[in-house]
Amino acid sequence: MRVSSDGDRQTTALQRDALVAAGVDPRHLFEDKASGARDDRPGLKQCLSFLTSGDTLVVWKLDRLGRSLPHLLDIITGLRDGGIAFKSLTEGMDTNTPHGELLFHLFGALAQYERALTRERVQAGLAAARRRGRRGGRPATLQPEKLEAVMAALNGGASKAAVCRTFGIARSTLIDTLKRAGWSGPGKA
Repeated sequence: MRVSSDGDRQTTALQRDALVAAGVDPRHLFEDKASGARDDRPGLKQCLSFLTSGDTLVVWKLDRLGRSLPHLLDIITGLRDGGIAFKSLTEGMDTNTPHGELLFHLFGALAQYERALTRERVQAGLAAARRRGRRGGRPATLQPEKLEAVMAALNGGASKAAVCRTFGIARSTLIDTLKRAGWSGPGKA
Protein backbone atom coordinates (compact mmCIF):
# COMPACT_ATOMS: atom_id res chain seq x y z
CA MET A 1 0.00 0.00 0.00
CA ARG A 2 1.18 3.52 -0.68
CA VAL A 3 -0.10 7.05 -0.32
CA SER A 4 1.79 10.02 -1.69
CA SER A 5 1.98 12.23 1.37
CA ASP A 6 2.86 11.75 5.00
CA GLY A 7 0.05 13.99 6.26
CA ASP A 8 -3.28 12.95 7.73
CA ARG A 9 -5.23 13.86 4.58
CA GLN A 10 -4.26 10.67 2.75
CA THR A 11 -4.83 7.24 4.20
CA THR A 12 -4.30 3.67 3.06
CA ALA A 13 -7.69 2.56 4.46
CA LEU A 14 -9.27 2.01 1.02
CA GLN A 15 -6.31 -0.04 -0.17
CA ARG A 16 -6.17 -1.99 3.11
CA ASP A 17 -9.87 -2.88 2.91
CA ALA A 18 -9.58 -4.02 -0.73
CA LEU A 19 -6.48 -6.15 -0.06
CA VAL A 20 -7.99 -7.82 3.02
CA ALA A 21 -11.23 -8.46 1.09
CA ALA A 22 -9.12 -10.12 -1.64
CA GLY A 23 -7.73 -12.53 0.95
CA VAL A 24 -4.44 -10.89 1.93
CA ASP A 25 -3.50 -11.61 5.55
CA PRO A 26 -3.49 -8.25 7.41
CA ARG A 27 -0.21 -9.28 9.07
CA HIS A 28 1.41 -9.31 5.60
CA LEU A 29 0.51 -5.77 4.56
CA PHE A 30 3.32 -3.28 3.90
CA GLU A 31 2.86 0.46 3.72
CA ASP A 32 4.70 3.52 2.42
CA LYS A 33 3.77 7.17 2.86
CA ALA A 34 5.93 8.64 0.11
CA SER A 35 5.79 9.71 -3.49
CA GLY A 36 5.94 6.82 -5.94
CA ALA A 37 8.84 8.63 -7.62
CA ARG A 38 11.07 8.07 -4.58
CA ASP A 39 13.58 5.25 -4.57
CA ASP A 40 13.84 4.98 -0.79
CA ARG A 41 10.55 3.30 0.07
CA PRO A 42 11.18 1.17 3.18
CA GLY A 43 7.77 -0.52 3.02
CA LEU A 44 8.40 -1.69 -0.55
CA LYS A 45 11.90 -2.92 0.32
CA GLN A 46 10.54 -4.78 3.34
CA CYS A 47 7.77 -6.33 1.25
CA LEU A 48 10.09 -7.48 -1.53
CA SER A 49 12.52 -9.05 0.94
CA PHE A 50 9.61 -10.81 2.73
CA LEU A 51 8.36 -12.56 -0.42
CA THR A 52 9.58 -16.04 -1.34
CA SER A 53 9.11 -18.34 -4.30
CA GLY A 54 5.49 -19.42 -4.65
CA ASP A 55 4.10 -16.22 -3.06
CA THR A 56 1.93 -13.66 -4.84
CA LEU A 57 2.43 -9.92 -4.42
CA VAL A 58 -0.99 -8.25 -4.43
CA VAL A 59 -1.47 -4.50 -4.91
CA TRP A 60 -4.63 -2.46 -5.03
CA LYS A 61 -3.54 -0.60 -8.17
CA LEU A 62 -0.45 -0.69 -10.42
CA ASP A 63 0.55 2.91 -9.70
CA ARG A 64 0.86 2.07 -5.99
CA LEU A 65 3.82 -0.20 -6.78
CA GLY A 66 6.07 1.51 -9.35
CA ARG A 67 7.04 5.10 -10.14
CA SER A 68 6.97 4.55 -13.91
CA LEU A 69 6.19 1.84 -16.40
CA PRO A 70 9.85 0.76 -16.73
CA HIS A 71 10.26 0.74 -12.92
CA LEU A 72 7.06 -1.28 -12.52
CA LEU A 73 8.23 -3.78 -15.12
CA ASP A 74 11.62 -4.10 -13.40
CA ILE A 75 9.90 -4.95 -10.13
CA ILE A 76 7.51 -7.44 -11.72
CA THR A 77 10.32 -9.06 -13.76
CA GLY A 78 12.36 -9.41 -10.55
CA LEU A 79 9.38 -11.05 -8.88
CA ARG A 80 8.91 -13.41 -11.78
CA ASP A 81 12.59 -14.36 -11.76
CA GLY A 82 12.20 -15.22 -8.07
CA GLY A 83 9.16 -17.43 -8.73
CA ILE A 84 6.78 -14.84 -7.26
CA ALA A 85 3.46 -14.06 -8.96
CA PHE A 86 1.94 -10.57 -9.19
CA LYS A 87 -1.66 -9.45 -8.94
CA SER A 88 -3.23 -6.00 -9.26
CA LEU A 89 -6.84 -5.84 -8.05
CA THR A 90 -8.00 -2.70 -9.91
CA GLU A 91 -6.53 -3.63 -13.30
CA GLY A 92 -7.42 -7.31 -12.95
CA MET A 93 -3.85 -8.31 -13.75
CA ASP A 94 -2.71 -11.69 -12.40
CA THR A 95 0.51 -13.19 -13.76
CA ASN A 96 -0.78 -16.64 -12.71
CA THR A 97 -3.32 -16.46 -15.56
CA PRO A 98 -2.77 -16.38 -19.34
CA HIS A 99 -4.61 -13.04 -19.50
CA GLY A 100 -2.35 -11.51 -16.84
CA GLU A 101 0.75 -12.89 -18.52
CA LEU A 102 -0.37 -11.29 -21.81
CA LEU A 103 -0.91 -7.93 -20.07
CA PHE A 104 2.56 -8.17 -18.53
CA HIS A 105 4.12 -8.73 -21.97
CA LEU A 106 2.09 -5.87 -23.47
CA PHE A 107 3.32 -3.54 -20.73
CA GLY A 108 6.86 -4.73 -21.43
CA ALA A 109 6.48 -3.96 -25.13
CA LEU A 110 5.06 -0.51 -24.31
CA ALA A 111 7.98 0.25 -21.98
CA GLN A 112 10.46 -0.82 -24.65
CA TYR A 113 8.66 1.37 -27.19
CA GLU A 114 8.72 4.30 -24.73
CA ARG A 115 12.51 3.90 -24.24
CA ALA A 116 13.06 3.76 -28.02
CA LEU A 117 11.00 6.94 -28.55
CA THR A 118 12.95 8.74 -25.84
CA ARG A 119 16.26 7.69 -27.38
CA GLU A 120 15.02 8.81 -30.83
CA ARG A 121 13.95 12.23 -29.48
CA VAL A 122 17.30 12.75 -27.77
CA GLN A 123 19.22 11.85 -30.93
CA ALA A 124 17.04 14.17 -33.03
CA GLY A 125 17.58 17.01 -30.54
CA LEU A 126 21.36 16.50 -30.59
CA ALA A 127 21.40 16.44 -34.40
CA ALA A 128 19.35 19.66 -34.55
CA ALA A 129 21.72 21.34 -32.09
CA ARG A 130 24.75 20.26 -34.16
CA ARG A 131 23.14 21.72 -37.31
CA ARG A 132 22.82 25.03 -35.44
CA GLY A 133 26.53 24.83 -34.59
CA ARG A 134 26.12 23.79 -30.96
CA ARG A 135 28.31 21.10 -29.51
CA GLY A 136 27.00 18.81 -26.83
CA GLY A 137 28.86 17.58 -23.82
CA ARG A 138 30.46 19.15 -20.85
CA PRO A 139 31.97 22.63 -21.31
CA ALA A 140 35.75 22.83 -21.52
CA THR A 141 37.36 23.26 -18.10
CA LEU A 142 40.35 25.17 -19.41
CA GLN A 143 39.79 28.29 -21.46
CA PRO A 144 41.88 28.48 -24.67
CA GLU A 145 44.24 31.13 -23.24
CA LYS A 146 44.91 29.07 -20.12
CA LEU A 147 45.40 25.91 -22.21
CA GLU A 148 48.00 27.72 -24.35
CA ALA A 149 49.88 28.79 -21.20
CA VAL A 150 49.74 25.23 -19.83
CA MET A 151 51.07 23.76 -23.09
CA ALA A 152 53.82 26.42 -23.21
CA ALA A 153 54.87 25.52 -19.67
CA LEU A 154 54.92 21.80 -20.53
CA ASN A 155 56.84 22.48 -23.75
CA GLY A 156 59.28 24.54 -21.66
CA GLY A 157 60.06 21.47 -19.54
CA ALA A 158 57.70 21.86 -16.58
CA SER A 159 56.33 18.62 -15.14
CA LYS A 160 52.61 17.89 -15.23
CA ALA A 161 52.57 17.94 -11.43
CA ALA A 162 54.13 21.43 -11.38
CA VAL A 163 51.70 22.67 -14.02
CA CYS A 164 48.76 21.32 -12.01
CA ARG A 165 49.97 23.13 -8.87
CA THR A 166 50.76 26.38 -10.69
CA PHE A 167 47.48 26.59 -12.63
CA GLY A 168 45.24 24.96 -10.00
CA ILE A 169 44.19 22.12 -12.28
CA ALA A 170 43.37 18.55 -11.28
CA ARG A 171 45.76 16.04 -12.87
CA SER A 172 42.91 14.10 -14.50
CA THR A 173 41.55 17.34 -16.00
CA LEU A 174 45.00 18.20 -17.38
CA ILE A 175 45.49 14.77 -18.93
CA ASP A 176 41.99 14.69 -20.47
CA THR A 177 42.34 18.24 -21.84
CA LEU A 178 45.76 17.50 -23.36
CA LYS A 179 44.42 14.32 -24.93
CA ARG A 180 41.47 16.23 -26.47
CA ALA A 181 43.86 18.92 -27.72
CA GLY A 182 46.08 16.24 -29.31
CA TRP A 183 49.15 17.36 -27.35
CA SER A 184 51.99 14.87 -27.14
CA GLY A 185 54.79 17.21 -26.10
CA PRO A 186 57.85 16.65 -23.96
CA GLY A 187 56.36 17.38 -20.47
CA LYS A 188 57.51 15.17 -17.61
CA ALA A 189 55.06 12.92 -15.79
